[in-house]
Amino acid sequence: MTRRRIRPVLAIAAAVLLIGIAIGYAIWVRPTESRVAPGASISLAPDQLLVVTQRHLATVSAADPNGPRQVSALSCNRVYAAAGTGVCLRQDSAWTYSLHVLDRDLKDTTSFPLPGLPNRARVSTSGRMVSWTTFIAGESYTTSNFSTRTGILDTKSGAQVQSLEAFDITLDGQPYRAIDVNFWGVTFAADDNRFYATMSTNGVRYLVEGDFAAGTVHTIATNVECPSLSPDGKRIAFKQALDGDPAAGWRLSVLDLATLRVTHLAETRSIDDQAAWLDDRTIGYTVRDSSGNPSVWSTPADGSGQPKLLVNDAESPAAL
Repeated sequence: MTRRRIRPVLAIAAAVLLIGIAIGYAIWVRPTESRVAPGASISLAPDQLLVVTQRHLATVSAADPNGPRQVSALSCNRVYAAAGTGVCLRQDSAWTYSLHVLDRDLKDTTSFPLPGLPNRARVSTSGRMVSWTTFIAGESYTTSNFSTRTGILDTKSGAQVQSLEAFDITLDGQPYRAIDVNFWGVTFAADDNRFYATMSTNGVRYLVEGDFAAGTVHTIATNVECPSLSPDGKRIAFKQALDGDPAAGWRLSVLDLATLRVTHLAETRSIDDQAAWLDDRTIGYTVRDSSGNPSVWSTPADGSGQPKLLVNDAESPAAL
């Protein structure tokens, strides 16, 4: 083959290779995903499911979560939203983190630095109260060698508590104070004052009920982590450590607050997440595969049925 003929053949081969790469990319990228530019019309609209996909805030239709996906330019590690108020926890650089309170159109209304790796976030039903949890040391709830910071912001009054460790603690009816106390996973009651959270001390993890205005918490039950209060205010979805040992994994469960009766849900995989109520009968949560890739699933809150895949390549669900 002459040199003149070699060059056209190489050019054709290169073109075929580029086409193959383009086709492969089109297959790899989720065909229903729609990435939008800053300022485009993505908002915290009703009947949407808010998620994080590839570290970006995104929305899908609650009625068709596998349908078109709107992905904003806003980078977030963890999100939550209610009543037109959103919260975005994000990593800004290798060692810096921040919290951003968002309006309905995803514009910042308040922002400030965070003291550690973003981990949990919640907004009260009214949109007034915002909470966050960060890891200060270690990155796993499976061991005792970690430290968290959990704070609460009243977006109406501006009142802010940087760490729940400053609150007065009542443990089993007695005043309590210890240097190993950690809090995480706040969920708010409808009155925008009471809340529930996990407190860990002396190797035991407690469900606590708090009073924001009074600056107090008291214990209710043990082995309850990452609580999420139901829309009717009567039940708490949570992760329960198997045999009381987080290293053995967690079982997604629901606690009846009146009776303290626990119902294990149909999801039997270990779930390390603060679940979200998608409605009064359904729990949403993140599942990670063996490679750490996330997806959003749901399961009935009464223990019946089977888990259902809702959104692939997504995490941190919140029903708007």
